[in-house]
Amino acid sequence: MSSRRERRRERRAPAPATSAGLLRFFEEESLGIKIRPRTLIILAIAFIIVCVIVRFSA
Repeated sequence: MSSRRERRRERRAPAPATSAGLLRFFEEESLGIKIRPRTLIILAIAFIIVCVIVRFSA
């Protein structure tokens, strides 16, 4: 029979090996707005274009 500590250790994914153990990945999703990178780049370019048009039309 395995102890509680051993079962808990088996359930968790092993952390990647790093030089100081500072890097750790989490599979849990964080709360907040989820935007695809392509959409974000398109919105940023559109915002820049609108700013340039407003700047030179005024």
